[in-house]
Amino acid sequence: MQAPADQVPEGEGLLDRVMTAVQTHIRENGLQVGDELPSEGAFSELTGTSRTIVREAYRSLAALTLIDIGNGRRARVAAPRADVLAIITDHAVHTNQATIQQIFDVRRTVERRTVALAALRRTDREAAEILNLAEAMQRDFHEPVKVMEHDIAFHEAIGLASKNPMFAMIVGSFHVVTRHTWPIGWASRASNETRQESVDTHLAIAQAIANGDPAKGEAAMVEHFDLTVKALLAAGVY
Repeated sequence: MQAPADQVPEGEGLLDRVMTAVQTHIRENGLQVGDELPSEGAFSELTGTSRTIVREAYRSLAALTLIDIGNGRRARVAAPRADVLAIITDHAVHTNQATIQQIFDVRRTVERRTVALAALRRTDREAAEILNLAEAMQRDFHEPVKVMEHDIAFHEAIGLASKNPMFAMIVGSFHVVTRHTWPIGWASRASNETRQESVDTHLAIAQAIANGDPAKGEAAMVEHFDLTVKALLAAGVY
């Protein structure tokens, strides 16, 4: 099916119009992840634009992880990755368009639902992995960098276990901001006893997921975020 550039919305530049045409072509032809797109030459004819513009449109869509382009092979439909959303989130924070507290407000809301779904939908293997990550936080308690990496992997594993790809992508996008804020929150806790509280909430979350108990999972996740926000506020992070 053709996706001529003159049938995309008015007011867009030529590059934007071709990018829109590519997305329209994907939708109208029912293409799925891994399916091939027309060659640059073929799409140039379809849209009545130059191959240079089509090449740039393909590159721009690849940067957004909507398509995948590789040397010597046809462009393919790709699965969006959390990396792009992570860059946007980090940019929003560093340009004062969103605060750390606002990011954590979103996280608290999203991950409360995510943990409930994980408790209901997780496989035994996923439950074991989540518990192993929480136990790794305890095991490496005196090595903060390792604890942070286990913590990030813990939340991402819960996102995957929720079986909702949107939650998995959103949770996966927080890792860039987390690597900025986590050391601050850990250091701001006054003692190993208060740091242990954070680890304990992760263990409680993991156990609730393993037991298939969404209510306890939600309660433990809320407690975890309340403790984290409290630590960040104590450190002057707003």
